[in-house]
Amino acid sequence: MAVVSTPLNSTLVVAYQTGETSVGAPITRQKSLSDVRANATEQALYDAAQALFSLSQYPVIDVLYRKNFELTNE
Repeated sequence: MAVVSTPLNSTLVVAYQTGETSVGAPITRQKSLSDVRANATEQALYDAAQALFSLSQYPVIDVLYRKNFELTNE
């Protein structure tokens, strides 16, 4: 029996820094965009995140692309 992977959904997550603690550690937050098109390229997602956050006052720390799949044993 082979395992079959079926794509379910994906999410673009952008982590950004809003400041620093009193000891200098970064304070970070995240924004998520769900239901990203399945045919969007990773470069397009990265570029979109950078473009959107260029409008923000906070710097981008990380851009994450989370994909969920259902695995079934066929």
